[in-house]
Amino acid sequence: MKAVFMGLGYIGLPTAAVAASKGIRVVGVDVNPAVVETINQGKIHIMEPDLDKVVKEVVEKGNLRASSKPEEADAFFIVVPTPFKQNHRADISYVESATRMVIPYLREGNLFVIESTSPVMTTEKMVDVIFKTRPELKGKIYVAYCPERVLPGNVLYELEHNDRVIGGINPESAERASDFYAKFVKGQLHKTNVRTAEMCKLTENSSRDVQIAFANELSMICDRADINVYNLIELANKHPRVNILQPGCGVGGHCIAVDPWFIVSDFPEQAQIIKRARETNDYKADWCANRVLKTCQEFTARTDREPVVACMGLAFKPDIDDLRESPAIYIVSRIISEARAEVLVVEPNISDHRTFNLMDYKEAYEKADIVVWLVRHREFVEMPVDTGKIELDFCGVRK
Repeated sequence: MKAVFMGLGYIGLPTAAVAASKGIRVVGVDVNPAVVETINQGKIHIMEPDLDKVVKEVVEKGNLRASSKPEEADAFFIVVPTPFKQNHRADISYVESATRMVIPYLREGNLFVIESTSPVMTTEKMVDVIFKTRPELKGKIYVAYCPERVLPGNVLYELEHNDRVIGGINPESAERASDFYAKFVKGQLHKTNVRTAEMCKLTENSSRDVQIAFANELSMICDRADINVYNLIELANKHPRVNILQPGCGVGGHCIAVDPWFIVSDFPEQAQIIKRARETNDYKADWCANRVLKTCQEFTARTDREPVVACMGLAFKPDIDDLRESPAIYIVSRIISEARAEVLVVEPNISDHRTFNLMDYKEAYEKADIVVWLVRHREFVEMPVDTGKIELDFCGVRK
């Protein structure tokens, strides 16, 4: 079995490596020459626990090889980003570009699978693109949609153990895709039609977004009422049928912060709660930034000097290096541009940033008058409290 994976990012590379570890010959394709070179050296360009060991092993065995272009194989997987445009409509141009790249290499009996999170009917649109270019393949290849559902920081385990939803353009395609995933997935494989699988992925992330919005809204209410929101949630969750999530400074990442808009843009009249939750979570970042700006003004009025502000964390969730759609970055940018203060920026999981000058977290905390907790990294949770500092905790570091 030989498989081509189009895209070697946070999902594509781990999936390709896990497949290769099960004896499948994998060619990983990426448009970034540096990524191709790094992987062919048995190294990785992203942060994910234990992924470096797996990649090194499968590259040395010859089961994984990176390339800048696809080649003939038994199965093709599209694992590229699907961002949204300014109007919040999905940009499927990367999916279409990757699809067009593999069209010349498709043969009768091949399996073609899209894993990229996509609006409903995207897979059918790609089928039209394929058969318009290669009409002789109509009815002779298997096409399916199988979204990933993994947690950054635990990707390798979840790739193997989580259930997968596999939607085929026909039952035969779902069955063929299921046969492939069964080679490395220990979780259950649930076969369905392609539109249901596409909507399932969007539904999962929209559900999480709505639940987080409730927690974030609650945190703003509690701030106004002078109630510790973390204590409140802990007590409320003692109820056997209540499970409130933890609030944060917004929602980031390439899934939960993006995918609900795919439903809202396609079904604007029906998706009222989903839209409102998305707006609440986006607003939470502004609310946090405004709190910091107000605290800086109050500090200056009280001390007659500008404060030193330490912004702690840039990643979109704890203990990873992924900054995509991170509300913390937006908040830090607003503080730097609007606050009359010296701003120190901290992110212990990356070595540098193209926009911010990063500082060691202990040094930043020591120098700061105002400490702004934006991401609940384990290093931050373990830090002792200096009662002489003003701390704004937006993520439960001090809960």
